[in-house]
Parts: sequence; structure tokens; C-alpha cells
Amino acid sequence: MKAKILTRSAVAAAVAVALSAGYVAGHNNVAAPQVIAPAQAAMMPAEAAAKTGIPDFSGLVETYGPAVVNISAKHVVKQTSARRGGANQLPMDPDDPFYQFFKRFYGNVPGLGGGDGGPGADRPSEGLGSGFIVSSDGYILTNAHVVDNANVVTVKLTDKREYRAKVIGADKQSDVAVLKIDAKNLPTVKIGDPNGSKVGQWVVAIGSPYGFDNTVTSGIISAKSRALPNENYTPFIQTDVPVNPGNSGGPLFNLQGEVIGINSMIYSQTGGFQGLSFAIPINEAIKVKDALIKTGHVDRGRIGVTVQAMNQTLANSFGMTSPQGALVSSVEPGGPAAKAGLQPGDVIVALNGVPVTDSTSLPSQVAGLAPGSSAKVQVWRDKSTKDINVTIGALKDTKTASANVNGDAGGAAQDARLGVAVRPLTPEEKQSGSLSRGLVVQQSNGAAASAGIQAGDVILAVNGQPVTSVQQLKTMVSHAGDSIALLIQRDDAQIFVPVDLG
Repeated sequence: MKAKILTRSAVAAAVAVALSAGYVAGHNNVAAPQVIAPAQAAMMPAEAAAKTGIPDFSGLVETYGPAVVNISAKHVVKQTSARRGGANQLPMDPDDPFYQFFKRFYGNVPGLGGGDGGPGADRPSEGLGSGFIVSSDGYILTNAHVVDNANVVTVKLTDKREYRAKVIGADKQSDVAVLKIDAKNLPTVKIGDPNGSKVGQWVVAIGSPYGFDNTVTSGIISAKSRALPNENYTPFIQTDVPVNPGNSGGPLFNLQGEVIGINSMIYSQTGGFQGLSFAIPINEAIKVKDALIKTGHVDRGRIGVTVQAMNQTLANSFGMTSPQGALVSSVEPGGPAAKAGLQPGDVIVALNGVPVTDSTSLPSQVAGLAPGSSAKVQVWRDKSTKDINVTIGALKDTKTASANVNGDAGGAAQDARLGVAVRPLTPEEKQSGSLSRGLVVQQSNGAAASAGIQAGDVILAVNGQPVTSVQQLKTMVSHAGDSIALLIQRDDAQIFVPVDLG
């Protein structure tokens, strides 16, 4: 079984070459200019919906379909093994059902194998994605991964006109890019408010899956504010709308014909659609667009903490009645949070008076704050709330402290209730690593093993209180209730682990 992956839904040139007869990339205004009036409000035939119970999307597609474009991004890549993914990856492997189809009818096109050049040779590749026009003078929104590293970007409209596009800016953090073509009186989409949408409502996607231009698919909103691995600053809209490679950058419409998202990723075992697709909320994308047009980059705030989700066991350990907020598992030394006095074990429950419902919402809330501004962070500490003023820093790459836990195994002490054998850090470990305290786990069983504690973990704190000795750990565990929260360091990350002692 292939591993489950989150993959960008752009597709590379083999499909574009196969499906675009008469297509000449890089030529501006190939077809004679044709003036198209800006799109009007979509009309939905009520009779069809009344008879079938399913909305008729034809009015929406006729009105706003002309504002959806096909994007071709040419660049040079190293020849690698074919696999699914972003616009700069080859699209097919021999097991793909489309592989034999394209190979039979189009021969050895790039991406299907058998072409010129051996492994590792430079060869041109062409990524294919979607986009949509947001202003009549030619500004277009798409995904950053669609145009990543592209040398030539070409936009094709539904009336077959083609334009060479300029990349105004691309923000990899949000996966949003802004393009500009030299044209006027273009059809445009209408921007909606994703905050007003509800789980279970119908939505429609228009794009170019596998190069099939202006393909319309529909489904419902499956979830909102969905956090994905390595995508910390975007609260994705999850849908069951069929989205495949080539749909990247295309719009997600509500039934009013308003764009509420940009289709960006799918969750798949095969590289094709399996019922889980994710869109960037359009309000987040518009903020990025405005910043890219104005300055060419996006400024984001940061406070320098690592947070994790709360659950009932952790809430019990910290004296909270319900699991809410974002648990601080580590604080960057010298960062804004550290200077303000935030500590591991604090639970951030509000930011500038806005509740932090869970750990997934906090990064985007902080990122939206201006660097240099002051923010009031409300935390739960020692079974009460506390307000802390933090000066927001600018987002940048940070390093996380790491610990060397491969020292001598001697001197371990066993805590039967917790189920761990631990020892203090050696002087050599303190010097070689960045930790000055903690207990190295040498064996784990019982309650600790059930919670996921492993040999090599370093126990730093119990219920937010630092641990400096084996005896202190025993005392803390013996006086604890039915559960405790252990702050551990594993490799380069710190995390609170809830342990059920009952």
C-alpha cells in the first residue's frame, strides 16, 4: 500500500503537451483580442433544484467560468523518478492508468519516460495549473507551487487567447502567487467571505485536472480551519470536491457564485482524488495578494513559541475544566515570548481578547499581527489566568534546542508508578547539548510506555514545573492525581505528553 500523502494538485507538462493541440507557449495575444464584459451575478435555476434536490450549477459556470484560466509554467528540472506532486514534478509512473494512454498516442513525451537524456540530465519541463482573474486589468491569483522556479509563465483564457504572464510575487508560506497579464476588460470572479460558509454547504471547483480545461466538479464543505502538517499559517477549508493534479490554483465557489477559496492540496494514497481536498480561504489569499502587489513580500508576526494541542488529560493535569487553548511546549531563548515572560506549560487561551480555541488557530492569529506591535496574551498558569504583553517579532527561521541523549547508561533510577527508569544528564551531555537540566529516560513501561514515552527522551518538567533531580520527579509523581503532563525533549522538538496514572 502506498503511504498517505498530502500533495499539491498541480500537474506537469506531459499532460499539457498531450491535450493542447495547436498550443504555442510564450506567444502573447495569439488569438485576436475579444472584449468580454465583466461577469455579472450568477443565476441559479430554481426549478432544477426543486425537482432534484441538487443545485443547478450551470448559471454559476456560465457567468464565472470565463474568469478561470489555464496556467502553463515552463522551467528546467533535473531528470528524476516520476512521482506525483507539485508543478515542478513529473506527473506519472507506469502504474498510472493514464500512462499507457498518453504513451500510446503521444510517444515518448517528457514525464512518460523514454525521452532524450539520461538520469540527472537537465531537460525542460512544463507545469500545468489553474488560476482566476480578480481584476479586469489582468491580476490573477494562483498557487505559489504552480509557478515555482518557472522561467516562462503562460496564461490561456477560455476563448483561447494566450498571454505571457509576469509573476508579481509568490508567498510559499501561504502558497499564494499573483500574476499579471497585459489585457483589459477581462472577466472577473466575485470574492466572497469564507467565514460565512458552513460545513455541509455545496461548493464548486473549476480548473484543469490532468489538462482537461475548465472542468467543473462539486461537493460539500467537509470541515473548516483544518490544520495540515508543515502548513502552520493557513486554516484550510476541507471539501469532498473532486480535485486532481492540474486543479491547483483554481477557485472554489459557493452557491452565490462567490470565490471562498483557492484549491491547493489533496490527501491521497495514489496521487489522485480520494475524497479529501483542501482550499486556502480567499480572505487569507487576498491579504497576501495585496501585500505582494504593494511590497513584493508578506510580513508576518511571530512570538517565538512552539505550541501543541490540548486534550482532556492535559487539561486535568493543568487544572483546567475543559481542553481549550494552545499549550506552550517550548519558548525560543531570547525571543519575544521569552522576553515577555511566557513559559513552557503556559496555555494560551486568548490573543488581544480573541479566544484561542485550539493550537491550530494560534499561528495564523499571530502571523496576522504587525511586527513591532504589542499584543496582550492571556495564559492559564498555576490554575488561574494571567495577561502578558508581548512585542510581536518578525517571522523568520528559528532553531530549536536539541539534546544529546546518547551518554553513559549508568546511574538510572526507577519510578514504578510512572514506569520509567531515568538518570540525570551527564556533564558531557550538558556541554555538548543546549540543555542544562532534565532526566534521560533509559527504559519505559507501564503508564509511560502507554503514553508514548521512549528511551532517549529527556524529561524536562512535570505539569509545567521544571525537573532537576530523580528524587524531585518521584516526589512530583507520588503527589500527582490520576494524570500528569510530562514535558519531554525528543530529537529537536519539545512536547507535553499526557500520562494517565490511574
